[in-house]
Amino acid sequence: MTQDMRSISTFQRIRKNLGRFGQVGLALGTLGIMVALMGLFPGLTGVEETPGIGLVQVIMVLVGNAMLLFGGVLYVKVTFYIGIPSNLTQQVGLRLMLTGLLFASISGLADILGFGSHLRTDTTDIFFGGWQAVGTLAMFALSSFGVLLYTVAGDPHLSEAAVQDDLRTVTRVMPAVDGA
Repeated sequence: MTQDMRSISTFQRIRKNLGRFGQVGLALGTLGIMVALMGLFPGLTGVEETPGIGLVQVIMVLVGNAMLLFGGVLYVKVTFYIGIPSNLTQQVGLRLMLTGLLFASISGLADILGFGSHLRTDTTDIFFGGWQAVGTLAMFALSSFGVLLYTVAGDPHLSEAAVQDDLRTVTRVMPAVDGA
């Protein structure tokens, strides 16, 4: 067996063994959506709603979004780019995702951490303000953009058999037009 044949068989074994790990990414993302929705709408779970958004709700939304993003990246890596090192653009996408999560957490927990504009005093309580919501949502968008950048910036190396199968499918679905 040549070195190329050994590396191909090793790659196929890795792909076969980790191929099902993409389902873990999907499950993690789905669980993240459910946790975030439970944080946004606690009445869905039967918990009594309180006025405003509390600490537990903010943390649940942050954790749910983080689970969704990590599940998405895990799914993309295992499904499309297994055994392929990340290029620079993909690494920038991962760092954008992590930076967005960090700043979303800082924005969402600003009052609790002590540097927000609604600090607890004898007469007032901490509450989730409008600027915190804007900052958190903007950073969620940045994180999502990072995952999208990671997804589209890669170069999945398709096997020759997969390319030929795709070409046969296209020619079956879209027959050649005569006289064109």
